[in-house]
Amino acid sequence: MIRFVTATLFAASACRADGGGALPEVARPAPATASLRIREDSLIPRDPVGAAIRRGRAILAATADSLPANVGNALRCTSCHLRDGTTTDAAPWVGVYSRFPQYRSRNAKVNQIQDRINDCFQRSLNGKALAWDSPDMAAIVAYLAFLSRGVAPPGDVPGQGFRKMEPLRPDTAHGRLVYAGQCARCHGGDGQGMTNPDPTGSPRYYPPVFGPRSFNVGAGMARLRTAASFVRFNMPFDRPGTITDQDAFDVAGYLVTRPRPDFVGKEHDWPKGDPPPDVAYSTPAGPAKAPR
Repeated sequence: MIRFVTATLFAASACRADGGGALPEVARPAPATASLRIREDSLIPRDPVGAAIRRGRAILAATADSLPANVGNALRCTSCHLRDGTTTDAAPWVGVYSRFPQYRSRNAKVNQIQDRINDCFQRSLNGKALAWDSPDMAAIVAYLAFLSRGVAPPGDVPGQGFRKMEPLRPDTAHGRLVYAGQCARCHGGDGQGMTNPDPTGSPRYYPPVFGPRSFNVGAGMARLRTAASFVRFNMPFDRPGTITDQDAFDVAGYLVTRPRPDFVGKEHDWPKGDPPPDVAYSTPAGPAKAPR
């Protein structure tokens, strides 16, 4: 029975919900991206700055354990910024320090890197901002600065941010089947994440992707295009780049329409009325639009 149900889910996910018996789109491997230049641990100085760099990396990798008063869900910074922020097309931190100060349309202000860090704490981690002058903030900034050494402003590097894709209309019903067949084995049928052993037998944590323990509606990953790009080029974790563009948009459409925590103050985002087209809530530009 288990084999039958599994086979049924995979068969259903192979066909578009509106495509009848049409042959499924074949996933092409993601185009290669130039490698990031990652600084070796041996270059971390053995002094107080080096200690801060190591502390910052530890905070970002085990955020809730390190800062329980500031994290309101079951995610950690490296849930989205993979492999300690060194993976291309997964918003790597290499070069980030060199891109600040930076104007951001979401709050229509020139932001310092501390503003950007706290934005993630409040949205992606559904938590509370850090004090700018706290040792924890200094440690996080120290690690980001270390990764960005040698990267001159404006901090452009190969594979920065999330790769842009041609927007496709999502089929959320088909996305539910893709999730069941490709994602639930790590993130759980209820989207609440789980811990599974990796190929070496070591425990690997897979974060919640919807529900009360996931990122809130104000997070960047709650936007269709961001989620689709992350899924397309980074998931499944053990077979990244093996699903199609359409399946990525379908499963992203399913995920961003699942319940998740609210973000108080979201109505003030993009105060100049220039939100991206895939924002899922009302802003000064007008009411929320359907995922597209």
